Amino acid sequence: MTSREAQRAGLPVEDIVAVGGLRRYAPTLEGAALLAVAVEARHAEVLAGFSRLPIVRSVIGTSETAMRATTDRGLLEVHVATPDSSGAALLWHTGTRRHTNWLGKRAAHMGLTFTNGRLAGADGLVIATADEPSCYRLLGLPYIPPELRDGEDEIEAAERGVLPQLVSTLHIRGDLHMHSTWSDGRDSILHMVLSARRLGYEYVAITDHSERSWASRKLLGLEIPLQRQEIDAIRSQAPGIEILHGVEVDIMPDGSLDFDDDQLAGFDIVLASLHDDHGHDGGRLTERYLEAIGHPLVNIITHPANRSPAVSDGYELDFERLFEAAVETGTAMEVDGSPGHLDMDGRVARRAAAAGVTIAISSDCHRADALARQMRFGLGTARRGWIEPDRVLNARGVDAIREFVARKREKG
Repeated sequence: MTSREAQRAGLPVEDIVAVGGLRRYAPTLEGAALLAVAVEARHAEVLAGFSRLPIVRSVIGTSETAMRATTDRGLLEVHVATPDSSGAALLWHTGTRRHTNWLGKRAAHMGLTFTNGRLAGADGLVIATADEPSCYRLLGLPYIPPELRDGEDEIEAAERGVLPQLVSTLHIRGDLHMHSTWSDGRDSILHMVLSARRLGYEYVAITDHSERSWASRKLLGLEIPLQRQEIDAIRSQAPGIEILHGVEVDIMPDGSLDFDDDQLAGFDIVLASLHDDHGHDGGRLTERYLEAIGHPLVNIITHPANRSPAVSDGYELDFERLFEAAVETGTAMEVDGSPGHLDMDGRVARRAAAAGVTIAISSDCHRADALARQMRFGLGTARRGWIEPDRVLNARGVDAIREFVARKREKG
């Protein structure tokens, strides 16, 4: 819910912001948490208004500054803060308790108190904090982005002045993983391309599933020339955006690829995925990936763990071996923004970047109206991995993408 939607619903708020794990782009959530900013005299009215929203099934807890309710889609928490304390409240309700506890200890050393969404001086009077950067400054720290506030080593990095300059939406120049009606996508190639152009992308790669994948529909080998002809025709219908003809090819149980080399060589870019473990353990799955990474026509390994948040952690792989091979061969590894993957997750992506791996951040989208949302999920996951733009393949122009592909092919 936006502040405008809340105001249309009759809620007297100045702003509404997602907080908690939702704002940190945590891969799993027990529910959603929101912070509503309103004058103190109207806090009770705001909370009562939220409790009456159609999505609320039952209210399970209330206080002067918060309410907790159940909805058909999980728990909903709403916190309220005054405009002059909204910065401290936003900071408090966004970070994990480990992060905010560290900040509380730091405040105490400075003669301040930071608790329950308020920053106060030694005299106990609340310090006005209209934004988060001012709170961090009062605590002697630079601003720490929400995705990093897990209470691990981000405060130490802030103290040392070595926080990363994270990749953002402004850096993303194209999307290298999406599906059309040629496989299991909902929308046509033209629809996907035009929607991507409206997002300001300079290029996209259409990467439908190969014929032996587990997808409900697949691109057959004999259909590849027909799809290429369609893409050639669309290029004239959609000026201002480059269209790469790609494929998401499955890695077979023996480590080979679903399409043969002659077929793969005709694509502008090749993504390789392992959707079927075939009963193999982590060691054998790692070997299958290594064979694909070593293939000169494979450019990106997608959602390598094949994880599904809250359902499966995915494959137990030897990521260090995969990272080493990816760097050696010039193969990128993907952070996938599909809610069914969010893979590589933040911790694995951070290890990949530290090893020197090139990262692709993709939507893995199957419908045009989700392109922006799933890219945001991919970005949020990458930012949790401390990823900076110079590590990101699709923060580069299309000529650099083509050079990345050509370099590996020539080397191979």
